[in-house]
Amino acid sequence: MREIIFDTETTGLDSGSDRIIEIGAVELENRFITGRNFHVYINPDGKEVHAEALAVHGISNEQLEDKPKFREVVQDWLDFTAGAKLIAHNANFDVGFFNAEFARLGLPPIDPDVVIDSLSLARKKHPMGPNSLDALCRRYAIDNSKREKHGALLDSELLAEVYIELVGGKQARLGLEVVEERDFSANADEGETGRVTLRPRPEPLPHRLSEQEIAAHAELVAKLGDKAIWSAGTQKGG
Repeated sequence: MREIIFDTETTGLDSGSDRIIEIGAVELENRFITGRNFHVYINPDGKEVHAEALAVHGISNEQLEDKPKFREVVQDWLDFTAGAKLIAHNANFDVGFFNAEFARLGLPPIDPDVVIDSLSLARKKHPMGPNSLDALCRRYAIDNSKREKHGALLDSELLAEVYIELVGGKQARLGLEVVEERDFSANADEGETGRVTLRPRPEPLPHRLSEQEIAAHAELVAKLGDKAIWSAGTQKGG
């Protein structure tokens, strides 16, 4: 199962008029981080960054002047996310901006069936909150000390760890199966490994009680009579 954890930074809060200026994303396979990321800054095509937004993410108009426009990076984004579920924190915000950008280019909107809102997951799991990304990092002991300002890639990396905790993904591969281990037998060369398979013992272990102990126990039970709890004669049908 392939999933993409993503985040955006924008010029403001209005998806109808504001623009995406940064996209960050992290790939998961079967709830494990693969190391494949997507990150790009985007020229907002003449739209100025609002002062309030600048205070949040610190991305200035000057920093974006030489960056590609959305239409120049959209195919790379579509290729990176093809066939994957899309996970974002407060996903309606990010998806709304993507859909507005797609509409400007005549592209179809994101299929809502592939979108998972990690904020909704967190609210269900922790109904008393708080459930901001920073709060969830504290809850799950995830180091977010580098998060002085919002950044799409850093936030995606943190959210990936949070999401794995939310869905219990760290337990995904635990189970009784064939595993590869170091062979510590006397005949093994140093560094040699072998496969260990769980199977029944070829022969049962020897009884821990001696014949004398078993005989002494039987003699004691005989002296206790029919009321002895070890006596088969006391077992009655219910």
